[in-house]
Amino acid sequence: MRIIRFSKENTIHLAAYTDDKKIYLLPYHDFFDIVRLADDQETTPLQIINNMIAELMPLELNIEDLDLLVPIEAPEVWAAGVTYLKSKEARNYEATGGKLDATTFYDKVYNAPRPEIFFKSTSARTKGTGQDLYIRSDSHWQIPEPELGLVLNKEGNIIGYTAGNDMSSRDIEGENPLYLPQAKIWRNSCSIGPAIRLAETVMDPYQFQITCRIFRHEKQVFQGSASTGQLKRKFDELVSYLIKDNEIFDGTILLTGTCIVPPNEFTLEDGDRVEIDISGIGVLNNPIKKQPKSITVG
Repeated sequence: MRIIRFSKENTIHLAAYTDDKKIYLLPYHDFFDIVRLADDQETTPLQIINNMIAELMPLELNIEDLDLLVPIEAPEVWAAGVTYLKSKEARNYEATGGKLDATTFYDKVYNAPRPEIFFKSTSARTKGTGQDLYIRSDSHWQIPEPELGLVLNKEGNIIGYTAGNDMSSRDIEGENPLYLPQAKIWRNSCSIGPAIRLAETVMDPYQFQITCRIFRHEKQVFQGSASTGQLKRKFDELVSYLIKDNEIFDGTILLTGTCIVPPNEFTLEDGDRVEIDISGIGVLNNPIKKQPKSITVG
């Protein structure tokens, strides 16, 4: 069972999207309204939704017909770094100017008890499937980072899973690790979607298959695949460090790191398109654009 949001005739709708591809409108505006109702009734979101749709008729629409939005307006998006071996190797390459056998602080964090956790985005900066992501204007080496996202409640419980694109400026981060916020956070630098997979419907979250495809002039120029089974750390471990002495909010997203990195000579260009396909969740599809001209405030 997945949760989607879409716009139709200037109205935003919340809907359940079943595994047999049926869409049912839900009488709520926000996924966490259902989560809180389930808590109040001492049941689960899945049971609440199943009870609702048992009395409803599905829409006579396919998901491809819908103007999908972010499945949740996440108040904050956080991300974990260097959680896969491939990510560690890529960060080492950036930080050493291309030395393949060098050892850096990325090796240390990969093996350290404490993971890397950093702030990634706010709801205003986070886009949904079909919406443009922007290339940072002062970077010359940019890539998408396809990641599984954990949908958390304010207690840090994993309520669902979504796909995320943690856009990254490899040259800026590689120049100096203190530049990480600039390498990760800018306008339209993050996307999530297209749906939330209810956590209670996932038997093993370490069996998600992630595929990233990049298209240039609608010709595929890159494809890579990975599994969450390749993670160095467990999801509960990452969450425990996020919430340690920290307040989070219902709908917070924690991106769990990437294991798919394009070749070192690759950088995104204006007009590219990125697809991130996660089994059981769907395809997060974003066009890549140059930054629009900034408005000068006098």
